[in-house]
Amino acid sequence: MNLRRYISFAILISALLIFHLSTAAKNKDEDRLTIVLDPGHGGKDFGACENGAKEKEINLAVAKKLRDLIEKNLKDVNVVMTRSTDVYLTLQERADIANNADGDLFMSIHVNSVDKKNKRRQSIQGSSVYVLGLHRDQDNMKVAMRENAVIELESDYKEKYSGFDPSKDESYIIFEMAQKRNLGESIRVAGDAQNELVNTSGRANRGVRQAGFWVLWATSMPAVLVELDFICNPESVKFMTSEKGEDKLAASLFNSIKKFVERRK
Repeated sequence: MNLRRYISFAILISALLIFHLSTAAKNKDEDRLTIVLDPGHGGKDFGACENGAKEKEINLAVAKKLRDLIEKNLKDVNVVMTRSTDVYLTLQERADIANNADGDLFMSIHVNSVDKKNKRRQSIQGSSVYVLGLHRDQDNMKVAMRENAVIELESDYKEKYSGFDPSKDESYIIFEMAQKRNLGESIRVAGDAQNELVNTSGRANRGVRQAGFWVLWATSMPAVLVELDFICNPESVKFMTSEKGEDKLAASLFNSIKKFVERRK
C-alpha cells in the first residue's frame, strides 16, 4: 500500500470512527429529554409590577424551584434555564437557547395583569396556560400584546423581528401561518399544567387558551406559556410571593412535566 492510499485509508477510517462516536453520543443524548424553562422578563425588563412585587422575580423564583424538582426526581431529564439570574434576554434569544439545546419541551413562566382602568383588577384571579394559536377573543390578544411588547426595549426590533409590531393587530397574521406539528402535545401539556394549577395550587381556573406569543412561535418544540395568577390582585400576590405559594406553583408545573416525560418513554 503506497503512502497516498494509506493516508486516504486512514482518513476514511478516522471519518467513520468520528461518525460512529458522534452517532453514539447523539443516541445517548436522545435518551435524555431536555426541558427548557423560561422565567419571563428579567434585568431591565421588570414585567408587571404591582402590590410591591415584580413579575420577573416571581417568575424566576418559581422556575428555580421547578428546576430543582425536576433534577431531583426525574433522573433522565436535562433541564435548561433561559436565565437563572436577573438578566435581560430578548424573546428571540430565549427561543434560540431552547432551539440550540434541542429541547423537547419549552415552558415559559409569567404572571398576569389587566389594564389599570379595569374595575375588577384587584379581584380578578386565576391561572391560565397558553399555546400558540389564533386569538379567540380580545382578552387573549391583550395578554399576547403585553408579553410581546418586551421587544420594544430593543432599538432595532422592527428589523430584527421582520417588521413585527406587538401593538398592531395585523402583525399577528404571522401566527396564523405557523406550523402546527407540535400543537397537539402543547395542548396536552397545557391541559395538565392548568389542571395542576387548579387542583394542587388552588388557583381559579381560567382555562387553556390560544394566542400569538412570539416566544412560542419561534421555538421548534411543544411549547406553553403559563400565567400563574394576577399580580394586580393583592391576595394572589401574597400567595405567589410566599414560600408555600412558590412551592405549590412549582409542584403543579412539575407534575405536568412528569406526565409529559412519562408519555415520551
